[in-house]
Amino acid sequence: MTGLSRRSFLQTGAAAAAGVAAGQLTGVADASAATASSLTADVVVVGAGLAGLTAARNLVKGGRSVVVLEARGRVGGRMLNHDIGTGHIAEAGGEFIGATQDHIVALAAEVGVTTFDAYDTGNNVYVNGPLTLKYADQPPFGTAPADPLLLPDLLLLSQQLDSIASTMSVSAPWTDPKAAQYDSITLETWVRQNALNADYTLNVLASATQALWGCEPRDVSLLYAAAYVASAGNETTPGTFERLLDVKGGAQQSRFVGGSQLVALNIAKALGARVRLNQPVRSITQASAGVVVKTDALVVNAKRVVVAVPPPLAARISYSPAMPSARDQLTQRCFMGALMKVEAVYATPFWRDAGLTGQFLTVGGPVGYGFDNSPPDASKGVLAGFVGGQYNRKLGAMTPAARKAAVLAQFAAVLGDSRFLAPVDYFDMNWVDEPWSRGAPTGLFGPGALFEYGPALRTPVGRVHWAGTETAEYWTGYMDGAVRSGERAAAEVLAAL
Repeated sequence: MTGLSRRSFLQTGAAAAAGVAAGQLTGVADASAATASSLTADVVVVGAGLAGLTAARNLVKGGRSVVVLEARGRVGGRMLNHDIGTGHIAEAGGEFIGATQDHIVALAAEVGVTTFDAYDTGNNVYVNGPLTLKYADQPPFGTAPADPLLLPDLLLLSQQLDSIASTMSVSAPWTDPKAAQYDSITLETWVRQNALNADYTLNVLASATQALWGCEPRDVSLLYAAAYVASAGNETTPGTFERLLDVKGGAQQSRFVGGSQLVALNIAKALGARVRLNQPVRSITQASAGVVVKTDALVVNAKRVVVAVPPPLAARISYSPAMPSARDQLTQRCFMGALMKVEAVYATPFWRDAGLTGQFLTVGGPVGYGFDNSPPDASKGVLAGFVGGQYNRKLGAMTPAARKAAVLAQFAAVLGDSRFLAPVDYFDMNWVDEPWSRGAPTGLFGPGALFEYGPALRTPVGRVHWAGTETAEYWTGYMDGAVRSGERAAAEVLAAL
């Protein structure tokens, strides 16, 4: 129990034992039924997603005592494994890692989680009205379809977006000489101003942004889109639009054996009773000597606090004194993507026998992008997809049975096989309905937000520090960004202490 005082350990021991008895991760405390009690630590971390757990891990390695307060009854945040039987899982949340995502790769290796290549053998399928294409994921277009009506704009716009991103500061995109101009229009407006075949291209782009961000091209600013592209690299490799979308050499290149949540579970296991489940933070009070962080059952006195939850949720915490207006205005303008992950489980990945990768891109929804999510040994077949933006709102309003029927009907129609109508299991996860996420995959910014209020995104406010993938410089919105943000926040706190 290095890093916690003996008194703190004795005070939390009963709750930790209750958590184990309830089937929680061994050593992780569940104090949902505990009476209010007080703890003391050097640092409180709010949120046990990948960002918060990384921050806590690094703080402990730096010799500091830490308490992690997690609102959910589990760790992992927007990473969530789903049991599909026979010892296998399918991820209901974030899962892919890829080229230049060095920090999540290193962290996973350190906690004993290995990777395998995402399935990408055979042909992808693209459906746009009467046009159906089957094509291999290979240069020069990668996962992009060779649609003759789309390609001119795809090449033109991706090159222009990469060019804008190439000169942009990943740490402060709002300082770009043209940042005000870029942030005054939406991505859709920019496409209409520059595309050769704007309506057609926007229909295809919408399928991509619905899966990538859980929104429409009209929802985010050009500055945000360009900054997102700029972040899709590392300190030696510039970000590109293509890397966001590709499997080979792109952000969807690999998966974790045992599922992405296993990374968080292994970190939490090592942290032990420092992690407190079912503890939504209600208030953070700063004083000259430290901070007081309160949940319904706990009061934690500390020197510093790291808030590692999405900005819209961080805004729901009561702060005393109140946050500066710039920070408050920023969080008011950040909104979560509307994303649902849908998955059908089959006895085998039979589409592979037909020479298909399972990847598809369609225009008109409800599932804009689909992919093979089978376990590494292919002992079961899992076809998954994203329902984002306007289609999330439509399917989210359906009954579970009607939603399942709509998804399976699209799988069968796009991939041309009636066997997709009869899975052995089906599940979906609508992250909009998850109370401690309220959306996925990340927080988004429309026109006017980043340019005016971007500096408040990661700037500490007194003893309060910010983490979370939204605050990352590289790979914002991804697991790698979450890890990077936790590392940065921990370094800030260690320096301050």
